[in-house]
Amino acid sequence: MRGRLCSQLPMFLLLLQPWETQLQFAGPRCRTGPLDLVFVIDSSRSVRPFEFQTMRQFLVSLLRSLDVGPNATRVGVIQYSSQVQSVFPLGTFSRRKDMERAIRTLVPLAQGTMTGLAIQYAMNVAFSVAEGARPPEARVPRVAVIVTDGRPQDRVAEVAAQARSRGIEIYAVGVQRADVASLRAMASPPLDEHVFLVESFDRIQEFGLQFQRRLCPVDHCSFGNHSCQHECVSTFGGPRCRCRGGYNLLPDGRSCQAQDLCNGVDHGCEFQCVSEGFSYRCLCPERWQLQADGKSCSRCQEGHVDLVLLVDGSKSVRPQNFELVKRFVNQIVDFLDVSPEGTRVGLVQFSSRVRTEFPLGRYGTAAEVKQAVLAVEYMERGTMTGLALRHMVEHSFSEAQGARPRALNVPRVGLVFTDGRSQDDVSVWAARAKEEGIVMYAVGVGKAVEDELREIASEPAELHVSYSPDFSTMTHLLENLKGSICPEEGISAGTELRSPCECESLVEFQGRTLGALESLSQNLAQLTARLEDVENQLATQK
Repeated sequence: MRGRLCSQLPMFLLLLQPWETQLQFAGPRCRTGPLDLVFVIDSSRSVRPFEFQTMRQFLVSLLRSLDVGPNATRVGVIQYSSQVQSVFPLGTFSRRKDMERAIRTLVPLAQGTMTGLAIQYAMNVAFSVAEGARPPEARVPRVAVIVTDGRPQDRVAEVAAQARSRGIEIYAVGVQRADVASLRAMASPPLDEHVFLVESFDRIQEFGLQFQRRLCPVDHCSFGNHSCQHECVSTFGGPRCRCRGGYNLLPDGRSCQAQDLCNGVDHGCEFQCVSEGFSYRCLCPERWQLQADGKSCSRCQEGHVDLVLLVDGSKSVRPQNFELVKRFVNQIVDFLDVSPEGTRVGLVQFSSRVRTEFPLGRYGTAAEVKQAVLAVEYMERGTMTGLALRHMVEHSFSEAQGARPRALNVPRVGLVFTDGRSQDDVSVWAARAKEEGIVMYAVGVGKAVEDELREIASEPAELHVSYSPDFSTMTHLLENLKGSICPEEGISAGTELRSPCECESLVEFQGRTLGALESLSQNLAQLTARLEDVENQLATQK
């Protein structure tokens, strides 16, 4: 009898131990790294007093397994029924014994079960910086543990989804009568790791053990499947890739790219490389043009152009935007070889009337043109684009205005800049300009009408029409204009301009013509021979 009693004594003493000791989780304290942890406790009337006592003891035991501290795990507790009550926020206590004291004195609210309201409070208040949560940029994991024993009396799915979208990881623990569908609606994915259902409050420690294993450090990087280009960092939520100094993590979360790409890649730029975020681009010196390969540069002065700019000065442009337009025009001038023998520039402003600001032949350097552009005064009033086109065709490209004779075959380019619909017809004089051999470009801003821009511009429209939604962003159009206005096959800057009536020119023309006629005769002879073969085949078949 005595032996039997002695053998049962250890078990009897175990039953006499306080709940706090029985629920103590095995193993060393978890050092999770920084973590903001909020417990959301159901204290509705369905939770009986002794069950609530078990929950209190469970929280105390779980606290003892955590590495609590201002720079480690911060803990907050809220309880709810028909209302929500903050037991203590994340930033209140830094010592475990202070948290335990607050939990032991916790009195249940004993009303309804407004779980959705509690999640809303946790999202907006408990996890706020004001309550002690670390700011989002610190990238400290935020975890909410919801413990409930019944069905919510309000909606939980939508507010829980919103909380998860804000980066809150939710564990849903159901006891006894808890509704499984509601638990699954609240919890974070994967659900098999975030939804727990226990038979009674007596067995809630089973969740505690699993939760402790989740928090305890695991070297996720040691599994070898992180695919990080530089470094892998094991965090609470799993492996996270990190780049070495001077590199940025790309959106795929694994690859790294040099912050100054020009020093980290073989960019191949002929003159200058400029890093822009996760990309880079090549730049050319002033008045040089970036070629189609995006790397090499050539000077725009490889060809001669007579360029007339038609600038909209109507009241819809407004004074401050007109200044931006003038700056834009000067940026165009920057990539031109302005000289009497190279590119000549003229400027016409239009509103309800048309005014030549300066003709093609007035200025011989880019500096003079830019200074004249800055001195242009804003006209205001209406938008008579058709009238401006007529003025350009009849006057701006005349020799009296400084245009070079047609016999010299210098390209004539007109660039119309407008921000709205014309108050007169543009089709007649736009067509007339193109018939006269003027290459037309149309630049629209803001409320400019696409059909009208296409009517003004030469074909194909994709190369001759540009658009910007507002004046402040129109500088991106410069690259398109650079590649278009600069002639690909113009007269070389080092070539002497000669009259086609000179003897050498006539002989050259005659030689080219005879060569073309000879080639045409050969093609015609080949075509005749093929036709004869076809006729013979048809005759044979008959």
